[in-house]
Amino acid sequence: MLDPVSRVRRFNRAVTSAVGALDTSFLGRGRPLGAARVLNAIGHGRADVGEIRDYLGLDSGLMSRLLRSLEDEGLIETTAHGDDARRRIARLTPAGKREFNAYEAISNRQAKDFLGHHAQREALLAAMDLIASALGRDGTALNEMDPRSDEARYCLGEYYAELARRFKQGFDVKLSRDPDAKDMVRPRGSFIVAMSDGLPIGCVGLKGSSEFAEIKRLWVAPAARGLGLGRRLMDAAERAARELGIAVLRLDTNSALAEAGQLYRRTGWTEIPRFNDDPYPDLFFEKHL
Repeated sequence: MLDPVSRVRRFNRAVTSAVGALDTSFLGRGRPLGAARVLNAIGHGRADVGEIRDYLGLDSGLMSRLLRSLEDEGLIETTAHGDDARRRIARLTPAGKREFNAYEAISNRQAKDFLGHHAQREALLAAMDLIASALGRDGTALNEMDPRSDEARYCLGEYYAELARRFKQGFDVKLSRDPDAKDMVRPRGSFIVAMSDGLPIGCVGLKGSSEFAEIKRLWVAPAARGLGLGRRLMDAAERAARELGIAVLRLDTNSALAEAGQLYRRTGWTEIPRFNDDPYPDLFFEKHL
């Protein structure tokens, strides 16, 4: 058996080399990776300098040097925050936007070429998702979103597809008690999406009612499982319920989803008799907040 530590270190060296982390001219654009990443973060809509620093995991000194170098090139400009002079806001200049677009084009082409040279494209992407989820665990954000948003629809589509694979009888959303989107937005409910560096990797819905509210559509991407994300999503849904003045929560699930049942039992949910006529669930739970 190969030494696990050696395998991790081989992976680290391979990634470092493949992405050009040590190049003084990252992607041939004349500046190192650190400066390119700051430019990329600003180009993707991050403006608050403190937030950019936290997102990239940089110390204040290095962040200041990278910003200064980009300012000297005329690629960014920084100004004081309108409400707090201690905070700084960074924006791309027209030249900075052109440079950002150049990086995007090169990076996209590089990624397509990399995938095109591998015979097991989907297996490679799945491995990348697994690693990115593990390494980005602490940066996963839980955001309330409209359940009709693209991110929410993606999660729900993956959730329905997984149920169809795992249920013996398959799954047809038209036959289930699928909640209306309007019942999962405030003030009636909530819909929470887990985002990992811009990509959705999990979701949960809170459907309000007069007597009790239901937890609906808890899903975590396979690559992000085992990292505690399901529990984080459930905790977020419970917080939203408390904010909405909801005292009792219910949910249903199917025994084929064994990990879901284990999560509910570990986090204070009590099994109760059936409370709806949905044909798919066979387990029903309740929790008093």
